[in-house]
Order: sequence, then structure tokens, then C-alpha cells
Amino acid sequence: METAADSNHEEPSSKKLKQSQPHKTPKYKRRKIALFFSYCGAGYQGMQKNIGAKTIEADLELALYLSGAIPEQDKDHPKRFDWSRSARTDKGVSAVCQVVSGSFYVDPPGLVDRLNQRLCSQFRVFGFKRVTPSFSAQRFCDRRRYVYLLPVFALGGNCGVAVGSGILSNNVSVFTVGSGILSNNESVLTVGSGILSNNKNVLTVGSSILSNDVSVMSNGSNVDDNAVLKLVEEGNVEGECGVERFSYCGEVKERFNRILKCYEGTHNFHNFTTRIKAEDPSSQRFIVSFCANETVIVDDIEFVKCEVVGQSFMLHQIRKLIGFAVLVMRNIAPESLIEIALRKDINITVPTAPEVGLYLDECFFTSYNKKWKEIHGELSMKDYEREAEEFKIKHIYSHIASTEHKEKVVGLWLQSLNHENYRELSAVASCRTANLENSEVQITNNDDSSELEIAANLKSPEVEVTADRMMLKSSTAEVEVVLE
Repeated sequence: METAADSNHEEPSSKKLKQSQPHKTPKYKRRKIALFFSYCGAGYQGMQKNIGAKTIEADLELALYLSGAIPEQDKDHPKRFDWSRSARTDKGVSAVCQVVSGSFYVDPPGLVDRLNQRLCSQFRVFGFKRVTPSFSAQRFCDRRRYVYLLPVFALGGNCGVAVGSGILSNNVSVFTVGSGILSNNESVLTVGSGILSNNKNVLTVGSSILSNDVSVMSNGSNVDDNAVLKLVEEGNVEGECGVERFSYCGEVKERFNRILKCYEGTHNFHNFTTRIKAEDPSSQRFIVSFCANETVIVDDIEFVKCEVVGQSFMLHQIRKLIGFAVLVMRNIAPESLIEIALRKDINITVPTAPEVGLYLDECFFTSYNKKWKEIHGELSMKDYEREAEEFKIKHIYSHIASTEHKEKVVGLWLQSLNHENYRELSAVASCRTANLENSEVQITNNDDSSELEIAANLKSPEVEVTADRMMLKSSTAEVEVVLE
């Protein structure tokens, strides 16, 4: 018989057992995601992680670890969380839309806020989107769009005056104010003692000023040299010196776009990169479009937006494409040399534009979106356009303009673009016009010497090289190139 004491020791119900168990931390699952973010490349040694260097990936991986997205045992082992990047950027290059993918712990909610709290102000994470388990940001990225902000005055080879970041006429040859610097037409210009113009008219700054038609124009009174230079630096010379501000429109715009269009299509770009030979299959790249139709003014400097879209790009390729286009625009090399530079059997020296003006604008996942858009959503920057635009103007554009104001990066680079440093390009163009059977001519610039190194491999040739001319003889042709 059951007693009263026995009735007090009833078996606990399952509900009571659950309530009495201690609280357990919820277990989160890894999710494959694509992370969208922007950054200003100032102070970074590029995108890819490199031991001992400050890189974008190193800072982002650390932020992911501190935010709980990467466990302790996987830290510094990117293969364990399937890390992949859609594009690599070089030292000092920025990005408006960069995408990386991987398997991360995205719960609890608020991962984006936790990441931004642990990143510096020049780094901004916009959000993430779930993707398929097999997704790779590198392999699934169909195209990349880069933009290079080029100061308009850089295009005024024989039609502008460049003083630091100042901009002048479209009727006068380029003059760089200093103690005397070689211009495109190799005329020495000296401010203060006089200027040697194209027609050898000596002008003394302070008593006479160069007019639009390259003639001496007296202003009726003496002008202080420093005041003239101040007007030049500010670009405020219209009406004061009879010179108009150089503008990007009309024939200049049409010509520059024509030059950039020569790069479109599939070509061998071995001359527009480093450490890759012409025989390497990776030197073959496809450029979808290259244009420069818009300008933007940032901190009183007018920039032209050079937009290039391609499947993928090599090291320094875009900066060399821009550098060579500027070289042609400034009449230091002929337009015909572009087609020659894209040939597999030609090796030439191509200038590299400064890195500060380049940024990754957007990555495209067209094929992936066609297949998985309805299930996982579209992979694009549409949801983050407003934030990305604000970040671009505040951090990237302002950095490009302020760097040019303070360091005169493009202005100093333009001083190196002259016939003296790149006179071998004209020689290559002249040599290729001749029909040299079974011949190959290679001309490079020797950094250790002012002389040209000319190597010719002709069938039974006779080669004669002097300081100012090169003579190549073969059984089929005889070519004499005068290096002016």
C-alpha cells in the first residue's frame, strides 16, 4: 500500500527536467557568404596578405576574428574558411566595391556593425549575401571595372601649361616652371630670366607675357614674377595673361577616347606589365571597353574618369595603359606605336602612371546571377550604392585630390615624359615601318646610363649604332633611324 511519504517522492516530469537544465550557448553554423566593402588604399601595401606588411586582407581577417566570424583555430589559415577575393589591388590603390567570399559565423546578428567598429575609418563594410557552397569570389567574377582619375592638365601635351597642379592654355606648348626643364619640343624654359618659345622668341617674365599666338604681348607695366607664378598655380590666368584654361572637350576628348579604344579586344599585353614574357599565355587579356567620357572636379582640380572593363588584369597593367595613352596624347610617341606595342615580337619601355588615381569601381557576377539570382538574390552593389558613393567622395576622391595638391604626384611624373627619356619609342615605330624579313628589333632604356641599348637580331645583319642614329642593314632592306 502506498503511504503518504511515498507520495511525496513522485518522478519529475519531462517539462520540469528541461527547466532545471543549465543554459547552453547556442551553436551557430558557418555560412558561405560574399562580403561587400570599400577602402582607401593610402598606407596599405596592397590587397593580398603579405607577412610583415600592412595589407587590406590582414586587417579584414583580424576584424573577422575579433567579431567572432573566424574561430581561434582557423585564424591565419584562410584555406580552412575557403577565403577568396574577386580582385587584387596594388599598393596605394583603392576600391569602391571589393568582394571576398568564405565560410564564416555570421550569427548572432550585427556582424557588419561589429566589423566596422574594429576597422579604421578608411575601411567600410557594407553588408554580405548568402551564396552557394561552391561559390568563389575569384572564379565567379566575370568582369572587373577600374577607374583612373587623371588630371585634365596631363593630356595637354602641346596644348597646356602644367605647373604643379595648375592648368593653362590650349594654344601654347607645355611649360614647367622651374630652373629650366626640357619640354616636349626640347626647348629650355626658364622663368625669371626669359622663356625660349617654339619660334625662339625670348620672353622676359615681368615685362612681357606669352599670348595665345605665341607672340610677345606687353602689359604696359612691370609684373612681379611671384605674382605671375601665383596666378599660374591657381589656374586663374584667363584675362590676366591672355591665356585660356585647358578643357577636356571636342577634339581632345575625341582623340583620347580613340587612343583608349585601341586597347579593346584580346591582345598580348606583355609590354604593359612586369615579370611576364610575351610567350606566357597569361599575357593574353581581353578588355571589354575603355573610355573617358566624364570629368569630375575635386578640390579645384578637374579629373577625367578613365573607365576600363575587362575580364582580369595583370600587375600594373592599367597604370601602364594610362601612362602610354598620356605619352601619345602629349605627342611624345605616335599613335601608330600603340598597335606595335601590342605585338608579341616587340619589347618596349612603357611609362607607369602613379597609383594614387586608380581604384576598383565594381566587380560583376553576371553568370552566377543568371543561375542563382532567384534563390540566393543578386550579387551586386545595388543595395549599397548610396553608401558606396558617399564613401568614394569622402575618402577616395578627397585622397586623390589632396595628394596631388600636396605632393604634385602627376605633375612630377609628367616631367619624366619627354623625348629624351622615351626617344627609343620613335625609333621602334620607324623600324617597324620597314619590311625586315625574319628580323626582330628590341630597344630598351637603360636606367644606369643615358645611352640607348639597342639589340638587333637580324639574318646576316650589319648594325651600326651611333649617339644620334641607328643603321640596320639586311639582305632585304636598309633602315636608318635618326634619333632626334
